[in-house]
Amino acid sequence: MTLTAQPDIAARGSAVPAVHLDGVVKRFGAVTAVDGISLAIRPGEVVALLGPNGAGKTTTVDMLLGLSRPDEGSVTVYGHAPHHAVALGLVSAVMQTGGLLKDYTVAETVQLTAVLFGRPPSAAAEALRRAGIDDIGKRLVGKCSGGQQQRLRFAMALLPDPELLILDEPTTGMDVAGRHEFWTAIREDASAGRTVIFATHYLEEADAYADRVVFVRRGRIVADGTAAEVKALAAGRTVRATLPGAAEAELRAIAGVDTAEVRGDTVYLHGRDTDEIARHLLTRTAARDLEITSRNLEEAFLTLTADETPEGTK
Repeated sequence: MTLTAQPDIAARGSAVPAVHLDGVVKRFGAVTAVDGISLAIRPGEVVALLGPNGAGKTTTVDMLLGLSRPDEGSVTVYGHAPHHAVALGLVSAVMQTGGLLKDYTVAETVQLTAVLFGRPPSAAAEALRRAGIDDIGKRLVGKCSGGQQQRLRFAMALLPDPELLILDEPTTGMDVAGRHEFWTAIREDASAGRTVIFATHYLEEADAYADRVVFVRRGRIVADGTAAEVKALAAGRTVRATLPGAAEAELRAIAGVDTAEVRGDTVYLHGRDTDEIARHLLTRTAARDLEITSRNLEEAFLTLTADETPEGTK
């Protein structure tokens, strides 16, 4: 679905936080989906909200959109209650499914949305161009691929010119080129002051395009910072080397090694003192082609959200 409203006030460039959650708790019966989240997002930030299924991401987004209210704590969007911010046209949300009439063409859908918000035909044409779907304007929505439908939802969300854009798995179904074009458009919006919050399973997107990454686990924030800062929280680096015939048990016995993995002739050793591990491999084994690397965002995600037990909510 796509949730939009016509803007009535300008918040871009405001000193007021775009999003402010203070001690937010949300329960569903015996299940606590959000457990004391506090978060402030500045106008113009691009923030990735990441976590396993059941971590509380969707529940948090629902509260930002005014679709549900917290049991404890407070949520504001540009200083307003979420439902008021939506009514003022400050928020657009692009969700994964729904909200499209499949017997309309792509162009008709965007033109109708423009009319609903009192925007001129030129705004519809610009939204189609920004979303990269101006070349399929005559195609029926029902004949569009999943990625093309996501681009259509994005075009519709752009029409009210919102201050806050919330994206749920926005590039699902898009090819590599489409994903790159999409994020180029998002970064252009952010440079003009629009705030963007997105959830994605493509962790490389969060690494490449987010100003800030927020990891949620069991309804709580477990990491919040730039991608580099979050990766640093998952302490340690990895030593990769070619070492035919290596046994994991022997590798784990090396001083400083926390975990060891053997993949064919290649070994991966993780630990805090990678210099010592590398020295051991080079002086006491036949290892070659040695390389030391920092953890990537996917490895940080797995480390920081470990032992997650899905509790039936997202």
